[in-house]
Amino acid sequence: MRHGKKFNHLGRQTAHRKAMLANMACSLIEHKRINTTVAKAKALKQFVEPMITKSKTDTTHNRRIVMSRLRQKEAVTELFRDVAAKIGDRPGGYTRIIKLGNRLGDNADMAMIELVDYNEIYNADKAPKKTTRRSRRGGSKATTTPPVDTKTSNEEE
Repeated sequence: MRHGKKFNHLGRQTAHRKAMLANMACSLIEHKRINTTVAKAKALKQFVEPMITKSKTDTTHNRRIVMSRLRQKEAVTELFRDVAAKIGDRPGGYTRIIKLGNRLGDNADMAMIELVDYNEIYNADKAPKKTTRRSRRGGSKATTTPPVDTKTSNEEE
């Protein structure tokens, strides 16, 4: 019986599943969005979000934990350098799953999983707007200077 076992095994052995999720997480960190099936996207979300949370505090211990699960040095470096800087103030929910429809070959449910802060379309209205402060009083008036005579000495004579 599988009482209380909520992890989706995705029809794979343990080593294959861990390697697949590690590769998908590295691709997500590198490309900021990937297309996959809905089941794999949900499993990837559970796999990658705790690592993004660990990347917010850049310690040697956290780097080693993330490295043991991702297994790619470049992905870990980018996660701790670029991604962590961009999502530093977000309290969670670092990924978004958007369903795309069914795949042509086998009719599988497809989805796009992306890092939330890297989508400029959704974040366009949340960007801080530039505000200019204008006071009601009149601004300081410029001092008037006498007009400069443009005539040369030869033209006056």
